[in-house]
Amino acid sequence: WNETVELFRARMPLRKHRCRFKSYERCFTAAEAVDWLHELLRCNQNFGPEVTRKQTVQLLKKFLKNHVIEDIKGKWGQEDFEDNRHLYRFPPSSPLKPYPKKPTYPKDVIKFPEWNDPPPGTSQENIPVRPVVMVSNSEVWYKRHSIAIGEVPACRLVYRRQLTESNVEDIWKSMTLSYLQKVLGLDSLEEVLDSKLVNSKFIIHNVYSVSKQGVVILDDKSKELPHWVLSAMKCLANWPNCSDMKQPMYLGFEKDVFKTIADYYGHLKEPLLTFHLFDAFVSVLGKLEYI
Repeated sequence: WNETVELFRARMPLRKHRCRFKSYERCFTAAEAVDWLHELLRCNQNFGPEVTRKQTVQLLKKFLKNHVIEDIKGKWGQEDFEDNRHLYRFPPSSPLKPYPKKPTYPKDVIKFPEWNDPPPGTSQENIPVRPVVMVSNSEVWYKRHSIAIGEVPACRLVYRRQLTESNVEDIWKSMTLSYLQKVLGLDSLEEVLDSKLVNSKFIIHNVYSVSKQGVVILDDKSKELPHWVLSAMKCLANWPNCSDMKQPMYLGFEKDVFKTIADYYGHLKEPLLTFHLFDAFVSVLGKLEYI
């Protein structure tokens, strides 16, 4: 709606009109507003060509009631808008409502160590440095000064700490929790799950150990899904555009496939969700339903 109001205020043609022997600058008739706004709504993807002229008049009545427009004498709110030659104008101030803003979230769930800190037991002053002597008229001296004119500051060693496996796991875990927190729109994940239960090794495995079909490759091959279950799930995921799989297309076929998959999962000894994360998933679903 903000977009429609913005376009209407910015592009509606305004010109001089006469009414009862008096001229009014930068205004438009009701019929002109209906013509222009009707065409705008018909070409807008949020509305479409099925919008009628009567619906456009109803929208302009809303605009008049909410002071998007006013009549030429500055009246609005109680007046009724009709498809006629009555004159209207835009008020000086825009009635646009402010766009909703997402709440701010903490940047990091887990505090990382400072990577720039030098390893313990090292000191800049105790590192031996071989002095370089350059004669003022030597070729080396001219090459150096052709690059940097003037005094060259003393060189200092810059440490680049190598990330350990533990550092990488902490980063994956922190970014995953931060993204989950952002999606749910929460200031904290304390009500949803205990972050100590999140295993960063599982996150990394689910990201990198993926087949070409997008299925996670398990270390224990005995726990992988049977091929026919994966094929059935793929068929449903692409339904009804799965003609390339040469599946039968009788009425109710997709329901039979879904029932087959449901029966397989229904006879498993354990739930699909791990027990210690069951509460977390239920809490997330509850939060999303509330939102």
